[in-house]
Amino acid sequence: MMKVKFWGVRGSTPCPGPDTVRTGGNTSCIELRYGNENELIIIDAGSGIRLLGNHLLKTGTCPKKIRIFLTHTHSDHIMGLPYFTPIYIPGYKIDIYGPVTYEEEGLEKIISDQFSYRYFPVKHSELSADISYHNLQQTKLELEGLSVSTHYLNHPILTLGYRFESNGRIVTTVYDTEPFSNLFPEDPEDPDYDEFTAHEGRLAAEEANEEISGFLAGSDILIHDSQYTQEELTRSFRGWGHSSFEGTVKTAGEQGVKKLFFFHHAMDRSDNELEALLDKHKKTAEQYSGLEVDIAREGYTEEI
Repeated sequence: MMKVKFWGVRGSTPCPGPDTVRTGGNTSCIELRYGNENELIIIDAGSGIRLLGNHLLKTGTCPKKIRIFLTHTHSDHIMGLPYFTPIYIPGYKIDIYGPVTYEEEGLEKIISDQFSYRYFPVKHSELSADISYHNLQQTKLELEGLSVSTHYLNHPILTLGYRFESNGRIVTTVYDTEPFSNLFPEDPEDPDYDEFTAHEGRLAAEEANEEISGFLAGSDILIHDSQYTQEELTRSFRGWGHSSFEGTVKTAGEQGVKKLFFFHHAMDRSDNELEALLDKHKKTAEQYSGLEVDIAREGYTEEI
């Protein structure tokens, strides 16, 4: 058994308000349970992790050992950690995993900087839980009853996708990522055009995209970046490190994904707009056998 629950589904910044009530306005945080449900994985520590921490303690469902996997260290993915109550309670063991952009500033340094007096009233050294940090690269980890594979994504800083496998079930996260494209001009009329470099650049981009597609292939649940429509991405947001609804459905369908959740919703995208996009892309997904699509909503749980 694996169970996913969404606690934060937005990108960039929290956006509470009347237009985001049904979908939610907190930034990225996902609860993953596996095995006997005492095993807890948290993916990202956006503002949604505050609600998760409070829920775990209130319901008595918080194990003494918690693993947090960060996709990257942009603020919307770590801003909630100072408000995650278990970090202040003795007896909790918390392992935090994630990529780092600069080797001289590891994950612990990046996280602990949030707990300096210029930003927050509690110092990192004053936290009561036993917290360990693990710098990750593209790798594979074997935990108790869970295999975790990572893959580099395409974002302005180093970002990892995660593939969690347990008892034949697969949950994969691929967000804050943009399809790779050729970095070299392909138009022969461009003064910087070179036939060889254009060809090699195109092959490199295709290979990188194929690797990510293979990474998510066969997922029972795929949680994928869909911050933009294809028209928005093409017109205004190339290079920002995010994907489109259209491209995400195509990749999921071609790679045999069973359930796709659109994730990392744009902060200005209302509930009505998201639901209209969902209706549109449900029809698109019908061309792929066995593919179901939905938008990630705070509080929603999916079990496989």
